[in-house]
Amino acid sequence: MDARQLTYFLAIVDHGGFGRAAHHLHIAQPSLSQAIAGLERELGVELFHRVGRGAVLTGTGARLIEPARQVVRDLEAVRDTAQAARGLHQGRVDVVSMPSPGIEPLTTMMAAFARAHPLMTVNVAGAFTPEEVVQAVRSGAAEIGLMGASGRPRTADLRVLPVEDQPLVLVSPPGTDDLPDTRVGVADLAGLRLIVSQPGSLMRQLVDDILASGTDVHLAAEVDHRTSILPLVLAGLGHAVVPSSWKPIATRVGARVRLIEPASHLHVIVVTRASRLTPAARAFLATAERYAADHRPTAP
Repeated sequence: MDARQLTYFLAIVDHGGFGRAAHHLHIAQPSLSQAIAGLERELGVELFHRVGRGAVLTGTGARLIEPARQVVRDLEAVRDTAQAARGLHQGRVDVVSMPSPGIEPLTTMMAAFARAHPLMTVNVAGAFTPEEVVQAVRSGAAEIGLMGASGRPRTADLRVLPVEDQPLVLVSPPGTDDLPDTRVGVADLAGLRLIVSQPGSLMRQLVDDILASGTDVHLAAEVDHRTSILPLVLAGLGHAVVPSSWKPIATRVGARVRLIEPASHLHVIVVTRASRLTPAARAFLATAERYAADHRPTAP
């Protein structure tokens, strides 16, 4: 068994099949199939059920994912350490982020990281819930997880770094002047058309609480992809409740932004494994720690 076989195995898992994995790896599919067959022979187990042209993980294959990722990470750590010792300072860090913290503070963190380590590569995968972020870090799919949550996640096996607290704001179409200038209360939302994310986010939770209180608001749209929210607001479809990380972009393109009172906060949190991070991940975590020290979040 070698690192190449484990990398191939993980590529099939991550890309959902032999064909897409071969394309991603830039190798012929028969070569990939032969490598996996050799790994299965060496281990004495089947890793995939071949179903037509597809492949489904066996139970043994599913249990192999996490240790395989750790082996590959450890080999990357050896390589990165050797490169750093030669002064190359190259490497890659895998990050998973939810959409709102993916606007800020991720943008500021990545810019600071790039200034300090210009030859490093940051790969950012997307997640929509705190649970998805935690699972990605636990499984080894990412080393750094950035989430927004209403409270501290239950992650006894992971390191948790509170980064900052973002108050929720109301983003309105350009020219919306029939609301108070800078702050709105729940009563001010009566009669508004709202664009919301699907159930499960803190922003949606606040809107659901407003509906439960009897305030008359209309859900104009429910969208899976939060990147659709600001364009819909700009098009005049309605207003949206989002974290304050959206404010700089929203105001730059002409939307009106008002603080919602009483304030609800999105707690931005970084999660990592407690140990065995690659040098690149440790460097990125140090950047996150410096950001957190400057922003002094309250305890979730």
